[in-house]
Amino acid sequence: MFQHIKDLQFNARVSGPDPRFANMLLDQFGGGNGELKAAMQYFVQAFGCRRAYPDKYDLLMDVATEEFSHLEIVGATITMLLEGTAPELKAAAEGNLVAAMGARSVKKNDVIAQAMDNPRFLIESGGGPMVTDSRGVPWTGAFVNANGDLSVDMRSNIGAESRAKIVYENLLKFTDDPYVQDTLKFLMTREIAHFQQFLAALETIQPNFPPAVMQGDLRFTHTYFNMSHGEDARGPWNEGQGPWPEGEQWEYVEDPVAQVESSIGQDEKEPEGHDRDPKATARFEKQLAKDRSTELAAGSTGKNLQWSMYVGMNGEE
Repeated sequence: MFQHIKDLQFNARVSGPDPRFANMLLDQFGGGNGELKAAMQYFVQAFGCRRAYPDKYDLLMDVATEEFSHLEIVGATITMLLEGTAPELKAAAEGNLVAAMGARSVKKNDVIAQAMDNPRFLIESGGGPMVTDSRGVPWTGAFVNANGDLSVDMRSNIGAESRAKIVYENLLKFTDDPYVQDTLKFLMTREIAHFQQFLAALETIQPNFPPAVMQGDLRFTHTYFNMSHGEDARGPWNEGQGPWPEGEQWEYVEDPVAQVESSIGQDEKEPEGHDRDPKATARFEKQLAKDRSTELAAGSTGKNLQWSMYVGMNGEE
């Protein structure tokens, strides 16, 4: 159950109209890395873990609800930045468009130029945001990543928060309005907090690597193929222990073409970089699948299902 409180989570303000920046800010309203995408992603993910992982359900619903609050902040800021643009558009429409663009009115020029960049925004929006990005591309449910496995979804959310943060960083370069900057900094900083929250939640899911259940083909898990010519770069992503447990390391294949030929298209490839037992790994994978299935089935009778338990039901107080 949602209840709308008319006060914003942050005191959003603007110094004056700026239709060009209002259009740019649409990326965080209806864009692929914006607040609506984040809110819907976490909202959708939450349903699948309502009974099996109630702690993650609580986290996802809390953050999703906050993202809806941020969507309102972005929408309010866009609306304030468009203050007075409707009369300017009307005035331009009533006169000669070419002459209007040559007029000395900076405000009118800004509005007309913006209308040329993304005409639907100013022509159809009526002075408020639209559910598009800054180029007028509509929001779509394809932006939402929800895969039904928390070890995957939490990583998707960490990525979503990272992308949202860099968009706010970039937006800050295009406005000198101190009030708008304050709002953007607040929203950007909340992405940092959410990043940490999802990272902490991921760490409570053990094991969480590799994502999901299947452990992969042990012949290739630790292999790095040098797929480029010229000077090679080496680092913990392709040499030494890297991210692997103690006693394991990367296998660096210097010449992938020769390796493919000598292994008969990988048919004769042997595991390198570790001494993991394939049979033990298969047993672990089977047990992990069983454990995850048991967790997902927890609390469900499969019939007469009810989402909420209200106070006073079944004689409870």
